[in-house]
Amino acid sequence: MSAAARVVPVLCVALFVAACTPVAPYQRGYLARPDMALEETPGTAKAMQKTFTAKEAASGGASVGGGGCGCN
Repeated sequence: MSAAARVVPVLCVALFVAACTPVAPYQRGYLARPDMALEETPGTAKAMQKTFTAKEAASGGASVGGGGCGCN
């Protein structure tokens, strides 16, 4: 077995172990805030889409082809 074949699994295990850290009780409230979520709430997503559409001057700018000129 080569040295690289031994080092790679050890580095992977070290990365996985280093990623697991305890969270202090006073930090849990900060991590539980709605803006720290991985996915947006439906209301926030709709507001962001409306803002994006207004800034891009196109209806459905993220999902439909075409631009604000009326071209399809």
